[in-house]
Amino acid sequence: MAGTDQSKSASANRRRALAGALLAAPALLAAGSVLAQAFPSQPITLIVPWPAGGGSDIAMRMVADAASKRMGQPVVVVNRPGAGGTIGLKEMASAKPDGYTIAMVATGAVFAQYNNPNANALSDFEPLVFFGDDPMVLSVHPKTGIRTVAEYVAAARANPGKLRNGNDQPGGSSHVGASLMERRLAVKINKVPYAGFAPTVQALLSGELDSVTVSLPDIVQHHKSGAARSIAIAGTQRHFMAPDVPTFREQGIDFVAGTWRYIAAPRGTPADRIGTLESRLLETLRDKDFIEKARAAGFIVTPLGRADTIRRVSAEDEAMYPVFLEAGLVRARQK
Repeated sequence: MAGTDQSKSASANRRRALAGALLAAPALLAAGSVLAQAFPSQPITLIVPWPAGGGSDIAMRMVADAASKRMGQPVVVVNRPGAGGTIGLKEMASAKPDGYTIAMVATGAVFAQYNNPNANALSDFEPLVFFGDDPMVLSVHPKTGIRTVAEYVAAARANPGKLRNGNDQPGGSSHVGASLMERRLAVKINKVPYAGFAPTVQALLSGELDSVTVSLPDIVQHHKSGAARSIAIAGTQRHFMAPDVPTFREQGIDFVAGTWRYIAAPRGTPADRIGTLESRLLETLRDKDFIEKARAAGFIVTPLGRADTIRRVSAEDEAMYPVFLEAGLVRARQK
């Protein structure tokens, strides 16, 4: 009888344990669900591969401030300038792919992957959202007396290589734009590299440079004050912040160039975290208040989700590669 009683007791214990496990299961599943939805649970680092004070820095700080509210965690901008933007992007690409380190990628990254052996390929990044475009503007110091593209061309041809043009370092969008402009105008200028648009513009204002090829938001206030003179927009139409500046096309030169920006994460970031980052960043960029603030700062925001961003960047890559190849600028890797 004792053996029977022990058997019954053991069986009862097993039933109670099973019942307890079944009762606990929903709680465990709920806890797992909470953990799965906890991202982000700590601050997110947004790397800007350019110095503080430039257009990219201003744009991304606006994004970080607005996105922090939607993320439920601070989005902290960290500037990592150098080597035409490649240093900051390498830091992002080599970071732990957990969604907590993202970065702004700009036009120059397309060029860098083909020209700089230390640069990452675009395939090392997971695109999240597209921010928008900034047309390049050719601006001169008033001392040059230049007021039109025709006069700029005449000055450049009269003294080949003498006009000092400020741009970012080789691989950056401004350097690429200046190089393409040289070819389109059939002139030779002295391209002087700086570590970002902010120091480039300051060099123009000080008289150290004759011209600069930067994005309009970086120079527009100085154009309005008369400290600099913007003579041509490399866009398809005039810019709302400088309606008095004609396009290159209006002056008989079919030339369009500029900077576009998107935000990316390291390759290998989990799909669910990519989805969270994409949705919350896209909500941020589509917010009417954000768009108005960005416009007031001179930015044209054209938000795109991940799929459209991938298509846009791929199309830009396909269009720009033949230009680099023809100019002999493909030195690091080929398609």
